[in-house]
Amino acid sequence: MKITKNCVVTLSYRVLDKKGTPLDTGDEPLVYLHGGYNDVFEKVEKALEGKSVGDEIEVALSHKESFGEYDENLVVTQPREEFDAHLHVGEQFEEIIEDELSGEEESIIYLVKEITKEHVVLDGNHPFAGIDVVFHGVVADVRQATKEEIKEQYAR
Repeated sequence: MKITKNCVVTLSYRVLDKKGTPLDTGDEPLVYLHGGYNDVFEKVEKALEGKSVGDEIEVALSHKESFGEYDENLVVTQPREEFDAHLHVGEQFEEIIEDELSGEEESIIYLVKEITKEHVVLDGNHPFAGIDVVFHGVVADVRQATKEEIKEQYAR
């Protein structure tokens, strides 16, 4: 079966920086709904169009096309006493922020970057933000999406 709109695609993948250093070894396969549902980078989805099981792709992506610009405004310093004693560098946690104008909620995943006696430095950027990458993928499976997956615009 060839990859077309409304197919569920399973990819074995890895993400490398421009020097070939692995950033994400794809320990778990990537499963997404193909066809413009924003489940995978646009250039990757275009490269996969018409491919079949066993086909490989390699796509160079600028940081703007992949994980975005590094935003210094997403690095925040908080008082140490606001966190529990077992906090450690590298720990991640989610914060839900409500937009004051629209009332919509947004989720930000923070990574603990530094801990001192006085403060904790948190970074809300994606770990690969600001880095140009190469996405290498191998099509492991392709199937037609169910009606429910298409309605929900999400592969199960």
